[in-house]
Amino acid sequence: MRILLAEDEPALANWLVQALRQSDFQVDWVNDGRLVAPSLKASRYDALVLDLGLPGRDGHDVLDGLRDAGHGLPVLILTARDSLMERVHTLKAGADDFLAKPFELAELEARLLALVRRARGGAHPRFACGALVYDPVGQQLLLRHQPLKLTPREHALLRALVQHSGEPLSKRDLLERVFADEADVQPEAMEVLVHRLRKRLEGSGVRISTLRGLGYVLEPDSTLPGGA
Repeated sequence: MRILLAEDEPALANWLVQALRQSDFQVDWVNDGRLVAPSLKASRYDALVLDLGLPGRDGHDVLDGLRDAGHGLPVLILTARDSLMERVHTLKAGADDFLAKPFELAELEARLLALVRRARGGAHPRFACGALVYDPVGQQLLLRHQPLKLTPREHALLRALVQHSGEPLSKRDLLERVFADEADVQPEAMEVLVHRLRKRLEGSGVRISTLRGLGYVLEPDSTLPGGA
């Protein structure tokens, strides 16, 4: 999942970026409230972790702006302002969850997963498409309960697709999620990865389809017996 972190404490932000990446989250960091809206316009995120005490534009103003614009992105407030009044005010303003500093990383990860699942109308602890399942706790992709042997790039691509099962992701979105640590990656690299994954998924009951102008989508393979 791709997360935007809006936090002005460099030590905390750097630690969170590294720690969440080890748990298969992709994290982009901004340290000023004025940078949140442009970041959300430039890239597609699954959730926003928002500090209230941001410079430039504080977290309350950022949240109000998002909700006034009709933006439904899940927002988790991360702040040292841990009072009942603050919690009630922030949740009423449109925040989806509230976590006070200091906090445990495992709780933050669990809350983020719950937020994204809830936003997509799911209540299951894992992301799935047919017999293909991503288990965020074990960080494994399972096909018919058996771990898939994939390269790191293949794993990152298929993980992104199954986390958005049935929902198209553009080639740009996927490039940013799969090749976040590389510059000047050509679109052909994504096409090669998709081709390899399609071969691996043959006969599995799920497939990667191309939607012209929209991107790629993971969906049940209706051409097989038992397909949708």
